[in-house]
Amino acid sequence: MFHPFKIESYLTEHEHNVSHNYSESGVHPLELGEFCNLAGIDINDLLTTKLDYPNVRGDVSLREKIALLYPGSGVSNILITIGASEANYLVAKTMLSPGDEVVTLQPAYLQLPGNAINNGIKIKTVELVEEKNWALDLEQLKKAVNAKTKIISVINPNNPTGHILDETEMQAIIDSASAVGAWIVADEVYAGTERGDRQVTPSFWGKYDRVIAINSMSKAYGMPGLRIGWVVAPEEIQPELQLRHEYTTISATMLGNILTNTALDPSVRPKLTARARKLINFGFDTLMDILSEHKDTYSVVPPEASAMCIVRFDLPVSSLDFVDRLVQEKSTLVVPGNCFGLDHHFRCSSALPEAYLREGISKINDLVSEIKA
Repeated sequence: MFHPFKIESYLTEHEHNVSHNYSESGVHPLELGEFCNLAGIDINDLLTTKLDYPNVRGDVSLREKIALLYPGSGVSNILITIGASEANYLVAKTMLSPGDEVVTLQPAYLQLPGNAINNGIKIKTVELVEEKNWALDLEQLKKAVNAKTKIISVINPNNPTGHILDETEMQAIIDSASAVGAWIVADEVYAGTERGDRQVTPSFWGKYDRVIAINSMSKAYGMPGLRIGWVVAPEEIQPELQLRHEYTTISATMLGNILTNTALDPSVRPKLTARARKLINFGFDTLMDILSEHKDTYSVVPPEASAMCIVRFDLPVSSLDFVDRLVQEKSTLVVPGNCFGLDHHFRCSSALPEAYLREGISKINDLVSEIKA
């Protein structure tokens, strides 16, 4: 039986049918004109773009810019994909065989593990512990990894908690993988969404020889509609990824390659990350201000990174029932916590324009008041 992607199935059903959507996990998307102004592009120059197939592996200039973000890598280590979603799919199809196991951290956005399940692969989970500020359970990690472990799947910073693995946690994952020859597949799409003055989350790339790093333009850069992602992997893995890429999508889009090449230019990228940080910091503070109206109901472990946070609520309803009512009665969408194995929680976007954020979160507060009445 096919294992559905629970969170995406729920969002597909509702996200375009509500007036206020807080289910996304990236910073507020840029408009094309806004991006052109930020990057100093004359939009008329884009009109001469030939809408042909680009290089199957991705534009060479784009891959050169990405390689600069991963010391020790080069264009031969990089494959451009249709978002991080294709990247995760390709890695699962390439790296896993019958009898292998995948260890994944929980709660998490279970894209790679879901693909693994649909290939008959056994999944083992290791908890991020809410009571310990979503810290990794190191003892569980030691017990979960064994000779059958082919991949340790990590999202860092984490979705939905915003937890950033510290040096001890990263090293524990590396040591566990090294002990059995497992691969670390690090989905790093939220690097660059750190709150406050935190440094950008370091990549696993370069810290261990069996690392595959995945990223995209969707979360920290606010350009999900480009559908551009990438896989950074050792050269010996890339041909196998490419073979499967040629069956799935052949290539990403020409326009996506061109715009991403501009976005990652050293003169433009800092402007995008500065925009993201501003939205993230202001948005989280605004969200906390609105939620403070029900201090006795909500509790939040402040995320170290990400454009969202996971909110725990103390009400006599399940997370799914709460969000269903929110959709039906308030035309407002958040992600029910059961999509991450967390009842009595919901995930909420926060890196949004203030007025829009206040309008929708106030609707959530209205529903809470009605349930408590």
